Amino acid sequence: MQPQWEPTAQDIASARVTDFAAFVSARTGDEYPDYQALWRWSVDDVTGFWQALWDYFELGETAGEVLDTREMPGARWFPGTRLNYVDQIIRMAQPGRPAIIALREDAEPRELSWAELIEQVTVFARTLREQGVEAGDRVIGYLPNIPEAVVAFLATASIGAVWSACGQDYSAKAALDRLGQLDPTVLVTADGYRFGGKDHDKRADIAALQDGLPGLRATVAVSQLGLDVPDALPWAEAVADADLGIIETTAVDFDHPLWIVFSSGTTGLPKGIVHGHGGVLLEHLKAVALHSDIGADDTFFWFTSPSWMMWNFQVAGLLTGATIVTYDGSPTAGSPDALWRLAAQVRATVLGTSPGYVLACVKAGVVPRTEHDLSALRTVGITGSSLPVSSALWLNENAGEHVRVNSISGGTDVVSAFIGGVPTVPVWPGELSAPYLGVALDAYDELGAPVRGEVGELVVTEPMPSMPVRFWRDEDGKRYHNAYFDTYPGVWRHGDWITLTGHGSIVVHGRSDSTLNRHGIRMGSADIYQVVEQFPEIAEALVIGAEQPDGGYWMPLFVVLAPGAELTEELKTRLCAAIRTEVSPRHVPDEIRETPGIPHTRTGKKLEVPIKKLFQGADPARVVERSAVDDPALLDWYARITPPHKA
Repeated sequence: MQPQWEPTAQDIASARVTDFAAFVSARTGDEYPDYQALWRWSVDDVTGFWQALWDYFELGETAGEVLDTREMPGARWFPGTRLNYVDQIIRMAQPGRPAIIALREDAEPRELSWAELIEQVTVFARTLREQGVEAGDRVIGYLPNIPEAVVAFLATASIGAVWSACGQDYSAKAALDRLGQLDPTVLVTADGYRFGGKDHDKRADIAALQDGLPGLRATVAVSQLGLDVPDALPWAEAVADADLGIIETTAVDFDHPLWIVFSSGTTGLPKGIVHGHGGVLLEHLKAVALHSDIGADDTFFWFTSPSWMMWNFQVAGLLTGATIVTYDGSPTAGSPDALWRLAAQVRATVLGTSPGYVLACVKAGVVPRTEHDLSALRTVGITGSSLPVSSALWLNENAGEHVRVNSISGGTDVVSAFIGGVPTVPVWPGELSAPYLGVALDAYDELGAPVRGEVGELVVTEPMPSMPVRFWRDEDGKRYHNAYFDTYPGVWRHGDWITLTGHGSIVVHGRSDSTLNRHGIRMGSADIYQVVEQFPEIAEALVIGAEQPDGGYWMPLFVVLAPGAELTEELKTRLCAAIRTEVSPRHVPDEIRETPGIPHTRTGKKLEVPIKKLFQGADPARVVERSAVDDPALLDWYARITPPHKA
């Protein structure tokens, strides 16, 4: 197979990662003739790499030590160093360009200048302080992807408080399952959002959130639909009276919590993952500036939601002085190629989307490069699931002349990528170009031995600064340890199947756990079960999310019916409506099937991962030890099911 994209001599010479390599070479006295050599140094000399990154971006003085121990879990970065994430954004303000371009369905773009951004952050930080918010307190968002969400986050971070958010496509219950764990002091929300030409009034869900958060001191509401939100301070008032002078940020420890993002909640309540100011700052500067090659002349547009870590990742564009684009709406609003149209409208240089959206464009027969002016576009970013070869080649032919496809794979856990593109490395169809700098990536077999050219578990053998500081309400660290380090002691196991190729790229085969990762939005099966299994007609349920070879995603729901019940079309409609309303409209199953039973481990855990493997073509004899299953015959029933891509 030949690369679908190769860097030109000019691409290599002008890339920020090339400049960083020269910086490192001058420091170490060694030569780094290619990216592979630079990556090898970055994981062999972990402390040297992260200190060099700190100095390259001129982040100020440190307390001296980079890493007090390399043990995982337990690594502690830059002990004694104090900083604030927001300082870097203030430092990178670009007077001649907008900081944020806000897009909505059926509305003209709205620009927020850097001066306006910093002014609103300053004033909203004052509003938070007036509500008694202090460093360490939690401020939460229940918001669409709008500039006010960015302002609220930055204001929260500037005073050392902790941000956490989810999108308004989550029901009140799903939001409370996450945000309710945090004992928040202030809720920032909006009266609703627009998606697919329909307005969604969220005032009832906001009231349910307020009732479910007894420690809440205040609610601040953005007007998106022109509706009045009871018992809430209007956003316009919260950012009024702007004559406050220069913003003052609160210096905090390197590992002081910046935000809390949530796992998918595959079993039980979603886990709150805490990341620190310093770790996120370093990781995102590396990922955005060096790997995505985004700088002050760029317009960075990723279709995302505050529920997804890519929202946090896009905000990081501000760390480099780039303009970021927020979009409250559907990626297919008005036509299947809506994202391409919007990218052309704002002259995006980097556009991010998902394999599912690309596949929809392929099926719709759109040709973005001829139907829209994408002359500014330099990179198309892809994440959420694996990008198949056919879709990668379609992008190569239809996105624009010499547009790089930057497919990345990482996770909420490190709020970044482990693997992705580099502007100095070729792109192979269906493959991710290279491990990220500072990521000691490997593939292990079941015994913990490295494997090459065959499928293995994605592992990271050295610590990274953006690994979680801790899990929320995990005082003894057991949940954190069990999540990543239980399989291979001292080594991070991420939960992805990968193959390391002979030319340095990586093939990602999908999740090795049972997370539902649909349209880039991760959701746990437990959220679905909580709704479906409340129906009197349903005795038990099993939901599976299986990536398909063509880039699609098949998500069937299997139900065991209660005695006397029938799986009628009317019951299917009610089940889907309940999932749409109480969980998420993006996680309504593709189909609902009656099943004779659901297999469990002997301890009662549903065998989601083995069933998913069956649907992805695995040998039934190898997906699970049959003696460990409560009813092994059920495995044979599921093995006979033909997924849509094989029908």
